[in-house]
Amino acid sequence: MTAQRPAWTTSAEPRELPVPEPAPHRNRSRRRRREYFLFALFAFPNLALIAVFAYWPVIGNAYLSLTRWDMIAPSPTFVGLENYIHLLTDPSFLRVLRITLIWVVVVVGVSLIGGLALALLFTTKARGRSAASALAFSPHILSGAAVAAVWLFLFDPNYGLSRALFSLFGLDSPHWTTSSQWALPALLIVAIWKGVGFVAIVYLSALQSLPGDVLEAARLDGANRWQIFRYVKLPLLSPTTLFLLVTQVIGAFQSFDLIAMMTGGGPAGATTTLSWFIYNEGFRQFKAGSAAAGAMIMFVLLMVVTVVQMRFVEKKVHYR
Repeated sequence: MTAQRPAWTTSAEPRELPVPEPAPHRNRSRRRRREYFLFALFAFPNLALIAVFAYWPVIGNAYLSLTRWDMIAPSPTFVGLENYIHLLTDPSFLRVLRITLIWVVVVVGVSLIGGLALALLFTTKARGRSAASALAFSPHILSGAAVAAVWLFLFDPNYGLSRALFSLFGLDSPHWTTSSQWALPALLIVAIWKGVGFVAIVYLSALQSLPGDVLEAARLDGANRWQIFRYVKLPLLSPTTLFLLVTQVIGAFQSFDLIAMMTGGGPAGATTTLSWFIYNEGFRQFKAGSAAAGAMIMFVLLMVVTVVQMRFVEKKVHYR
């Protein structure tokens, strides 16, 4: 006689309940957290270096600009906005800003136009163009001190090349670096000569990478050389122009070596740009607060100019 199963039991074998799979959004969030962690892990060293060597000095300089300190006293004296008020109401500092504006506009404008003209010349099939482009670029790799030494000799009114050239026309050579009338034009000539080669090489590289099918289509449509340059090449070169405009403006604001070697900001402040003013105030007059305020004014001017360039000039940039 066999034993019977209780009525409350079933003949089927017991089943294991299925384990619910994790939700897809949970997997995505976990993967995203892992990616953020890896990004932070690899980016932290660079961010730390930037914070220590870039942002922290700016913050320290901003505080120093609100103080008065001769670099000898144990600690700076907080004076608030006194340095800024003094600078912005001082006619000599306003003259420094005007000279800086002239310097930036002339150096950047002539370098861009002259560099583009040289680049177009280098794209021709004339013999010796490679050597000419190398010679045009060579001043850019020379140190400012070396360039200044050469041009000081050329500008010498008694023994330099300037005297020989002016004597051909029966004229006396100007006192380029010791005359308040000629000192700034002399520095502008040297700065343009030193920087135009770099602009030319960058434009030359951009010209050589222009799409040939677009240029050929313009020729087939009957466009002449000027029309191709004006309506095809210039728009295609706009990203390069924006890059050069931003970098050249920043470099012009920071120009220092040529001024230091050739004129020292003189004569009578005729070549004192903002960068030289900051150096003179800080390391010659020992006015650390005034120098820091000048540096903050330069920082704000550069920020404003860069934002304006990126906001309005970039609208006319044609990226292909």
